[in-house]
Amino acid sequence: MSSRERILGRVRRALADVHGEDTPVERAYLREHGARSVEETVELLAENLADYRAVVHRSTEGELAAVIGRLLAERGSKQVVVPSGLEQGWLAATDAEQVTDRAESTPYELDRIGSVVTGCAVAVAETGTIVLDGAPDQGRRRITLVPDHHICVVRVPDQVVSSVPQALGRLDPTRPLTWISGPSATSDIELDRVEGVHGPRTLEVVLVTGGRTSAEAGEGAGARDPDGSRLT
Repeated sequence: MSSRERILGRVRRALADVHGEDTPVERAYLREHGARSVEETVELLAENLADYRAVVHRSTEGELAAVIGRLLAERGSKQVVVPSGLEQGWLAATDAEQVTDRAESTPYELDRIGSVVTGCAVAVAETGTIVLDGAPDQGRRRITLVPDHHICVVRVPDQVVSSVPQALGRLDPTRPLTWISGPSATSDIELDRVEGVHGPRTLEVVLVTGGRTSAEAGEGAGARDPDGSRLT
């Protein structure tokens, strides 16, 4: 008997008492660790984003265009990639050339562009993670991986959840999900950290308040957890 046959035999024996594909799976794990207010959850997100070396900014909806314009100017970006569904008002205060996200764009073309601005699907406070799902305000995955500078806008508190289980409840697993915890980084065997190896060297997250809710913005599924509860 080969190793493969032995392993498959063990799997079959372990599943012998499982009948059909509709057997419910018990999910008794915690959905979040401790009770937090909305403000505490947002503060935890900001703290963990910064811990992962993302740069966190605060803004109101009315200030957002000026904030994004300032960040692009400070970066010195002459061009910025723009997802097709990004709100045009967000870029009203920048003179950078806006390059539309296109299927025909090559990695070499994107590598010459200084920055990209996107929205997000959800942000996880406990892990400091931003999740993109390829929605119109986020564009194709590669536009957030090739340019060296990513500005990501998170609507507070509507797009913020406490935990990964809560985030998974909002996401469609069939979509191209990208989970981002800080700028791209890796370490060699001597633990020398190198940033920008397989993604943006700089991640700037703008936490914006006073804007539209998910439902009003047409994001629908992101407005509530599966049990119907709002962020608490």
